[in-house]
Amino acid sequence: MGARLLINVEGHQTRVALLEDGQLVELYIERRKERHLTGNIYKGRVTRVLPGMQAAFIDIGYEKSGFLFVTDMCLDRAPWKGLEGSILENLLVEEGELELETAEIERPSREVPIDDLLKEGQEIMVQVSKDPVSMKGPRLTCHVSLPGRHLVLMPTMHHIGVSKKIEDLSERQRLKEIVAALRKNNFGYIVRTASEGIEEIKLKKEMEFLLNLWDNIKSKMETQRAPSLLYNELSVSLRAVRDLFAMDVDNLTIDSEEEYLNILDFIEKFAPSLKGYVDLYKGDKPLFEAYGIEHEINRALHRKVWLKSGGYIVIEPTEAFTAIDVNTGSFTGKKNLEDTIFKTNMEAAKEIAYQIRLRNIGGIIVIDFIDMESEANRTKLVEAFKELLKKDRAKTSVSQISSFGLLEMTRKRTRQSLYTAMTEVCPCCEGRGFVRSKAVLADEIFRAIASEAKLNPSADVICCYLSKELETYIKEEEYEILTDLQKKVNKEILLIPKQGYSVEEYEVSS
Repeated sequence: MGARLLINVEGHQTRVALLEDGQLVELYIERRKERHLTGNIYKGRVTRVLPGMQAAFIDIGYEKSGFLFVTDMCLDRAPWKGLEGSILENLLVEEGELELETAEIERPSREVPIDDLLKEGQEIMVQVSKDPVSMKGPRLTCHVSLPGRHLVLMPTMHHIGVSKKIEDLSERQRLKEIVAALRKNNFGYIVRTASEGIEEIKLKKEMEFLLNLWDNIKSKMETQRAPSLLYNELSVSLRAVRDLFAMDVDNLTIDSEEEYLNILDFIEKFAPSLKGYVDLYKGDKPLFEAYGIEHEINRALHRKVWLKSGGYIVIEPTEAFTAIDVNTGSFTGKKNLEDTIFKTNMEAAKEIAYQIRLRNIGGIIVIDFIDMESEANRTKLVEAFKELLKKDRAKTSVSQISSFGLLEMTRKRTRQSLYTAMTEVCPCCEGRGFVRSKAVLADEIFRAIASEAKLNPSADVICCYLSKELETYIKEEEYEILTDLQKKVNKEILLIPKQGYSVEEYEVSS
């Protein structure tokens, strides 16, 4: 069984699931009220220049200003005039396609003062390279990229790159020569994986389409007032067709007739050969339920993931990095301890590689595998883990297991993780992952009552508003202390349960 795309369209959101061998491996969610910004191009206005950080805030009309680093700027300030000798490293929606030739990479130096390049009030063309996350606004770049199905146009670059997923050297050379002969204005291009075996005429038509699109964006830049949207990236369903529906995906199934027709129209223009692989779902069960996707999504939000052997992994996202711990659990093995640990670690490595991709965990990841004495086993584990990560389209870097038994890795952060997209901070624990015990809260309430009695000596009654759960605990477990406190302050103490209060919420008044 190959790969399959499932697209679930509802009134308020669209969800795209990528399945490999029947298993959910990637999930994309776009809500109507929260459309992704990545790929959008804006005419922005500089609101603040930060020389100390070599960055600037740009107003693009979004609720939070975008953040532009000096290394993401064009030195001549005009994003369509080009930057000699540069290469755009992370512009693709489809991560991992571009093969970089490190000798050709030349970025603007961090030593170039940003306040020499930008001034407050200045208008500038920028593209969103990363969606806003938590309290951070969107990350911006001046190096515009316009992805098509077969090509990516880079107006500020001159490099021609070919997807590293096209392994045949003669085909790589053929495609590079075609693009070099066809291109105008010395613009840069990336030839995408879907171009393998394509005819020259199709590349020419797409190149013309992208150039016309770029001319339209430049025209808007000259005529519209800042801040304004110059180019709106495709919807998540059409992006999935453009970036995921390649030769290794056997079928696309969608449950909305309207979006089904939109996809057929899009495919007719860019990839007519794929038309026969698109199906409109008409089953009685909801699409994601029919394929077991809902269960997989819920499982992907659990901190503990069980392994088939009886072991388990614990995934803990933090502000700075994500920690993953491996435990043997109930797995005891059949031979010696080292063999048991090695088998658990190997099984965990497979599950961790899968969970990282599914949950879209980015940034620094620290994995605490179970300690192994054998150096050979540690080497086998790391090599196996690296091999498993090759299925992931996001760029990853893996270190060796340290002397403390930790494996450190990084994964390119391209979009929101499932945690960010589908969860919010718990109002009870405020993200700590735990709440104070009832005994501690009761002690705190008793101190607050004693303090209130001193502040208002003339009051006859002191009221404490608290959750029903905490009120029950105090009356059942701390009744003697409550009675003694009433005698000590010589006032009546009323515990009044309030609906909607969390276990940590309370208020004392007289």
